Amino acid sequence: MEYILISIFYSYAYVYLLILCSLRNVTALVEHFDHQLRGTRLSGCDFSQGSWIYGDTYPLYNASLCSFIEKQFNCEGNGRTDKLYLKYRWKPQQCELPKFNGQDFLERMKGKKIMFVGDSLSLNQWQSLTCMLHAAVPQSNFTLQRKGDLSTFYFQDYNISLMLFRNAFLVDLVKEKMGRILKLDSIQNGNSWKGFDMLIFNTWHWWLHKGSAKAWDYIQKGDKLYKDMDRLIAFNEGLKTWSKWVDSNIDPSHTKVFFQGISPTHYNGAEWNATKGTTCNHETQPITGSTYPGGPPPAVAVVKGVLSNMSTAVGLLDVTQLSQLRKDGHPSIYGIDGQNGNDCSHWCLAGVPDTWNQFLYAILVMGGKSINLNY
Repeated sequence: MEYILISIFYSYAYVYLLILCSLRNVTALVEHFDHQLRGTRLSGCDFSQGSWIYGDTYPLYNASLCSFIEKQFNCEGNGRTDKLYLKYRWKPQQCELPKFNGQDFLERMKGKKIMFVGDSLSLNQWQSLTCMLHAAVPQSNFTLQRKGDLSTFYFQDYNISLMLFRNAFLVDLVKEKMGRILKLDSIQNGNSWKGFDMLIFNTWHWWLHKGSAKAWDYIQKGDKLYKDMDRLIAFNEGLKTWSKWVDSNIDPSHTKVFFQGISPTHYNGAEWNATKGTTCNHETQPITGSTYPGGPPPAVAVVKGVLSNMSTAVGLLDVTQLSQLRKDGHPSIYGIDGQNGNDCSHWCLAGVPDTWNQFLYAILVMGGKSINLNY
């Protein structure tokens, strides 16, 4: 009887110890996952949601010291006298963007090749990044070469190439006997985009052009030719072709791929509840708060839809809403045409595209967790 009682005691003791150990393991596991979750929440803050606030340390560079800046973006150099547009910084709702450190960017990307592929909004962002980095290491040797559609800014001391490949549609626009054909299913240009460490793509604005500004005579999809078609449908088809090219040709372990997102225009003041006929001209301050009254352009949903169906992880630089709030950030009459034009599409430099590049820098310092890859 005594033996039986001892056996029962040890059996209960053993079970108790198992439960205790299990509880300790569970507690440790919970603490581990809680730590992981908190870390993810911190680094996974949605940078695209926030507002513009005054910043004493802005702008991040002086455009007059960026000797290679495009004339069309140098608003101050073209006579813009109000300076408040230079002093705003983007403040996400739940966190802070890492402070941009150009020298750190160069050290992290030493020996790498980065290419921007897209239209003049890609030029805008590429130009911004070259100015930001040059300002950080003004004594560093660099070369700038332009050959056809390819521009290369090379930091010799860091062996870094920052390249821009001008391509307004990503898919092919070819000249044939019958005229200019935009081929929604063809992307032969992609052969020029291979072998890079980072690719940042962009397209949208040229899909909207009409009349004499339209870049094509026909649109081709499959074996069919169209004189024209719904631009959003055409954009969606072209972007799907690009996404298939990325999935088939890019090794994400060697190349990080990003899409710039849709950069908005400010030609219609009704979008921000201004009087009829208002454009970006004479606008000197951002829209207050974090909401743009006009809502997002329909192209945003197309981009997110295409990216969500890709097998390759592509980071979306979700710049639309923060840029929509900056009705004051365009060259307006201080662009390439001076008083003869009103550019509410591109952006002054220094200015809004600097924040787009802060997003890129955040990806480097936070391991990519700062940009949502799930759409």
